[in-house]
Amino acid sequence: MADFTQDELLALARAAMVKIPEEDVEHLTLRFNALMESLEVLDQYPLDGELALPALPHPFELPSSRRPAGSPPSPATESSAPLAYKPITELAHLIRTKQVSPVELTNLYLERIDQFDSQLKSYITVLAEDAQREAAAAEQALSAGQNLGPLHGVPLAFKDEFYTKGVLTTCGSIILSEFFPDYDATAVARTRQAGAIMLGKLNMTEWATPLTLEFPFGHPRNPWNTDHDAGGSSTGSGSATAAALCAGSLGEDTGGSIRRPASHNSCVGLRPSWGRVSMYGVIPGVWTQDTAGPLGRTVADCALLMNVIAGYDANDPISANLPVPDYLSVLDGDVKGMRIGVIKEIMEADHLHPEVQARVAEALRRFEGLGAIVEEVSLPMIKLTNIISGTGGSDRTALQWKNLMENPHQYDVASRRFNLLPGLIPGSIYQRTLQLRSLYRRQVLDACERYDILVTPSQPTPPPSIADTKKPLLSREQAMNDLKAFSFSNAAAIAGIPAISVPCGFTGDGLPVGLQIMAKRYDEETVFRAAFAYEQNTSWHTMRPPVGDN
Repeated sequence: MADFTQDELLALARAAMVKIPEEDVEHLTLRFNALMESLEVLDQYPLDGELALPALPHPFELPSSRRPAGSPPSPATESSAPLAYKPITELAHLIRTKQVSPVELTNLYLERIDQFDSQLKSYITVLAEDAQREAAAAEQALSAGQNLGPLHGVPLAFKDEFYTKGVLTTCGSIILSEFFPDYDATAVARTRQAGAIMLGKLNMTEWATPLTLEFPFGHPRNPWNTDHDAGGSSTGSGSATAAALCAGSLGEDTGGSIRRPASHNSCVGLRPSWGRVSMYGVIPGVWTQDTAGPLGRTVADCALLMNVIAGYDANDPISANLPVPDYLSVLDGDVKGMRIGVIKEIMEADHLHPEVQARVAEALRRFEGLGAIVEEVSLPMIKLTNIISGTGGSDRTALQWKNLMENPHQYDVASRRFNLLPGLIPGSIYQRTLQLRSLYRRQVLDACERYDILVTPSQPTPPPSIADTKKPLLSREQAMNDLKAFSFSNAAAIAGIPAISVPCGFTGDGLPVGLQIMAKRYDEETVFRAAFAYEQNTSWHTMRPPVGDN
């Protein structure tokens, strides 16, 4: 296929009823031609008769300007960490036994936000007075002998993609700088029903895209090295959790947006199975992949948060009406006999950083030492990840279309281009890509049936420097290389399976590395069991970043 000229791309855009700002034409022409060349791979697969993703109703629209929480966790083994860094399971126990008061703990985190967030920019909105008022009420309830739930008095923060009643909710965009929802997202509501205190709303990439060049509310920084990226799109969720500016947080993951910041900031982040956690009240990106989930400093923290937020929600048409297990109960540290598939194409990828590869190889040897069976598994279609996700992003263009056409220059330039590009894909190619996606999904799901878990690096590289993330696209070759450097996190998203990132070490420069563990759909239990066993046999989760460690 011959390359489109800039004029031809503009003609295609007009036919698609998409307006492209003049300054985006050259960039989008390079990206579009690279994507079209890569899509020639469609001819290599037998797609005739292959079903595309079923047409389901979209559960949500962009805004304009339960399950019972269960029993409290068992008392955690007391850690030596300072109070702010103690895991949620331990904090909840200390509060229940009146060794720590909700007011004391809330004020501690507010003081840390005041002291350190000027460096990290992890928050968009801090709700100091509201949090103190909620903490006082939690303390009063405790004095009266009331237990509000497993998160009673625990201060949490929420990605600014979640609706929060009466609280500014921006999705990282100035377009929503005056949007105050009139209800809480279901996941937020469930944490609050379980007794959690809301510290504030966390910074993120604009509209939850993978990259934002100029963050309208300040560029979030990595607490391990503030010259480096904190990972998108749940950027502030990762940095605030790692630096103990909250006890834990909620994020959202479309293609890696929980696991990427978890990996980059050396904390734990779970993408649950698609449909396991309600997305009602969470601003959508690609609704067929969007998933809300927890970030914490330990695996048990994420298990506890999942006990609270998981479960059917009649307000969400894609919510799975399935029983939710007690995820804490499976954390026994036993992986003897567990079959682990290591994805060959990822471990041999040209763009896999050698130090990341080395840390993951060490983690696999640790699993073998614990009695697990580690085998290589080949998933050839994994190399098509970026191609499939790049065209599947047409959902984003459709959701953003009105804003893109009416307010294009209110977007960050990287976010705008990311949302515009999929809208140029012809419908026939989009449909065939969805068929290819079905084949891809089946290959991943088949591997999940053969192995208890699949293991990969969470990300191909350590967190890049912020300067590197801002480098412009200069050539068609560079655009092609970006497509070939396939994502490690999108496989779980495309397949709809659970995946967790846990800390597995550092580079020689002190930058974090994450280990990704996946399992079959709705089998978060096995993911948690494996992650906990690894975590408890290493010390990575006990390490604290330079920012905030005093």
